Amino acid sequence: MEPVAVGLIGAGPWAEMAHAPMLAKGPYTRLAGVWARRPEAAARLGAPVYERIEELFDAVEAVAFCVPPAVQAELAVRAARAGKALLLEKPLAADLDGARRLAEAVAEAGVPSQMLLTLRYAPQTRDFLARCAQIEAFGGHAANISGALTGAGPFATPWRLERGALLDVGPHVIDVLDAALGRVVGVRAHGDPLRWVGLLLEHESGAVSEASLSMAAGGDLPPQRIEVYGTLGNARLPHFDDDPLHVVAEEFARTVRQGGGHPLDAARGLHLQEVIAEAEAQLGTS
Repeated sequence: MEPVAVGLIGAGPWAEMAHAPMLAKGPYTRLAGVWARRPEAAARLGAPVYERIEELFDAVEAVAFCVPPAVQAELAVRAARAGKALLLEKPLAADLDGARRLAEAVAEAGVPSQMLLTLRYAPQTRDFLARCAQIEAFGGHAANISGALTGAGPFATPWRLERGALLDVGPHVIDVLDAALGRVVGVRAHGDPLRWVGLLLEHESGAVSEASLSMAAGGDLPPQRIEVYGTLGNARLPHFDDDPLHVVAEEFARTVRQGGGHPLDAARGLHLQEVIAEAEAQLGTS
């Protein structure tokens, strides 16, 4: 398969740590160019730097995004209208209106899209979901607790400091529970996104699940936990540290070459944004 020429939008710490190396490594993709607000940061990523975003679009087959959610929602619409396949970060947008506009633009343009929900690309998660399908699952719970917003690390970015755990790690946790127990059709939320959020999720299957989210905790913290229970057994997602970015790149390249159809597409991102928007509305933070 010919490597897909991918342009990267954004040149912050996560782009430098994850997106650029993933796309440049090959063999399924190649990093064909970068556009960012700060050209000097883009120059560090080892690919041609474009001054105008339209010039980047002209030089690539697909575009990957590593920018704040509101910026992604705006620029990804332009990329879709330019006919480019999209590798999108979570959350899809900063709000539900932006997510709807982006998902509609992708559908209207007919371009392939894929969400970088990293947990779902890991073999451990895929084994976990296969097990969940065998146990007649009726409930589960998850906890994602960290101190990522308490220091000056790469994740203490303005949008995360403003919106907190629900918008940042919420998509990962909700997505896995949704995949394990059935589509989320109802949510009840309490707490404070900048401290601790509790979610009660109702699933289309009749199952229920709970999730606890925080990025403000201190001390020695346990790893993320996701467990599902059923009449025929239970399943636990084991802790793992490796990011399966090579799988992301391979599956994105195949999505582009085959013309779309990946289960983690923009429509999936919109569904997760709908759940988060309802939770934020209940918390009074939307």
